[in-house]
Amino acid sequence: MTHVIAVAGKGGTGKTSLASLVIRYLLKNGAGPLLAVDADSNANLGDSLGLEVTGTVGQVLDDFQKEKINIPAGMTKEAYLEIKLNSAIVETKELDLLTMGRGEGPECYCYPNVMLRKMMDTLAGNYAFMVVDNEAGMEHLSRRTTRDVDDLLLVSNHSVKGVRTVARLKELARQLGLQIRRQWVLVNAVPDGVLEPAVAAEISRLNLISVVVVPYDRALYEADLMLKPLLQMPDDSPAVKAINGLMDKLPIKIREAK
Repeated sequence: MTHVIAVAGKGGTGKTSLASLVIRYLLKNGAGPLLAVDADSNANLGDSLGLEVTGTVGQVLDDFQKEKINIPAGMTKEAYLEIKLNSAIVETKELDLLTMGRGEGPECYCYPNVMLRKMMDTLAGNYAFMVVDNEAGMEHLSRRTTRDVDDLLLVSNHSVKGVRTVARLKELARQLGLQIRRQWVLVNAVPDGVLEPAVAAEISRLNLISVVVVPYDRALYEADLMLKPLLQMPDDSPAVKAINGLMDKLPIKIREAK
C-alpha cells in the first residue's frame, strides 16, 4: 500500500518548502520509490527539489485539445492522451515528480485537477510513498483532490490568522468526510522556535492538537531565494530537525517499503 502524505495550507506559509523537507527525510532514509505530486496550479515544487519540469498535466491537456485531430492511426484518443500524460512525469532513480500546472484554455483548472487525481490513483501502486503539495487555501479540499490520505500536514504561518485558517481547513475536511487517518498542524517560521503567547493561546482555544513548531531557518530562506534544491539542506538545519522529528512520529516502515 502506498503511504500518502499531503501538505496543505494558505499561500505563503512555506508549505512547498516543508513538503520538500518531508521528501528529503524519506529519501535520506531509503524510502524509494517515491512520487512527489505538485497539485498547486502555481507549480514550484520542482524548483524546490532541483528537478526541471518540462511538462505539466495542464499543458498536456491544453495541447491535446489543439492536436487531437492528429492522433496516430490505429490509436484511440484515450490511449494517446495517456501516453502524453505519462510523458509529463519527471523521472529519477528514487524520486519521480508529477506536476498539475494549468492549461491556457477556458475552464482550464478543474479538468487538470480531475485528471491529476486519476493519474495519482493509477500510479499509486508503483510507489511506496506519495507526497502531495496542494494548492493554497481550501479549494483542493472542496474538490476532493486530497482524500484517502494517511497523514495531512496543515501548515500555518506564525500568526493568529494562520492558525484560524488551519482550524477552518480541519473543519472542512470533517464536513467533506475526507478519508484522512492523521492530521498534524505545523506552525512555520517561528522565531527561535518559541510561539508568541497570542498564537499559543489561539491554538489552545481552537483545541488544535498534534502541533509541530518549525523554527525560522535562515538557511532554508536563502536556499529558496537562490533556488537551491532543498534536498541538499544540512542535517543541522532547525527546519530539517523539526520535520525529521515529525516524520519519526509517523507510523511508517521505511526500510520495509523499499
